Amino acid sequence: MATFAAALRMKNQYAKKWMTTKGIFGVGIGYRDPKNHKKGAAVIIYTDSLSAAKSVLSKASAHSTGAKAPVRIVRSQPFRTNALYTRRIRPVPAGYSIGTIDASGTLGLVVADAECQSTKYMLSNNHVLNPHNTGGAIPTLQPGGADGGTLASDRVGTLYRYVRLRKSGQNLLDAAISAPLRNSLISPRYATIGVVPGYITSYKIGERLKKVGRTTGLVYGRVESIHTDVQIEYGENLGVLSFRDQSIIRGSKPISLPGDSGSVWLRRSDSYAAAVNFAGSNDGRISVSFPVERAMRAFKLQVAKPSGQALVKRRPAAPCSCTRPLTTKELARCKPKTVRLKPKR
Repeated sequence: MATFAAALRMKNQYAKKWMTTKGIFGVGIGYRDPKNHKKGAAVIIYTDSLSAAKSVLSKASAHSTGAKAPVRIVRSQPFRTNALYTRRIRPVPAGYSIGTIDASGTLGLVVADAECQSTKYMLSNNHVLNPHNTGGAIPTLQPGGADGGTLASDRVGTLYRYVRLRKSGQNLLDAAISAPLRNSLISPRYATIGVVPGYITSYKIGERLKKVGRTTGLVYGRVESIHTDVQIEYGENLGVLSFRDQSIIRGSKPISLPGDSGSVWLRRSDSYAAAVNFAGSNDGRISVSFPVERAMRAFKLQVAKPSGQALVKRRPAAPCSCTRPLTTKELARCKPKTVRLKPKR
């Protein structure tokens, strides 16, 4: 029976090479049998081509060195970003449509500056708030443009900070924050769920989660794999981008459809924020997400609450079955770019 540590060593040994194979969209670690955890861990390959998966496994077996673990092949369609999109609401809580004049995604969380709780922001994906990945004082609309939002009537904020997406090399997150025109336009609550008490620093394979997204509404999923390297189709502007150490969350029905980009997964048990959705499979049953802790550290944020101090629930990340915090070097690679805004009147 393989441990998660052995599965992770094997994934790290082969993932980079396997990801260059056409038809393989992700390589991570999870349970060998999701219905029987006693069978231990496995490397998981996400693919729409059984022959491609068998080919890379055959080559790996022929040149095998180092760590070994079982491999589970999961049939999947290609992953792509989520970005279509509904009603106007004031103040705006998490879970509703936001975006730019061209498209819409989801307001994932209302967050606050870690050092100044009165300074509030809207957290979503970079590709939702900054569709061309170039920055500038881009207006944020609610609802987003794809839902009929207009500059004249629906502007609620301006792009403030974002982590630039890399066309070469591997990305760790797709995140940006928008500064509201005034705090009264946004609500530090989460649609249909209420107050989010804080966020967790780590979550584990098998964790049960829930979220509200602009398109799918309230949905539930389970963490299927972590430490998963994926390739995401971003369309003609950016093409296919590589991401490292992401999480695959699976639902029994669509949980990640166009318009759900930016939505934040909460733990089902206590509503602590856990992960940020930014892509998914064509059928919507897979969500590709990253730990929300990465965005909180990169932007120096905390969850905003109507009153009182938001909490950070710290969980040991040593076991390979849990997500891990970014290293200092990785965090430096995620340094946000800041947009110069005009002073508020």
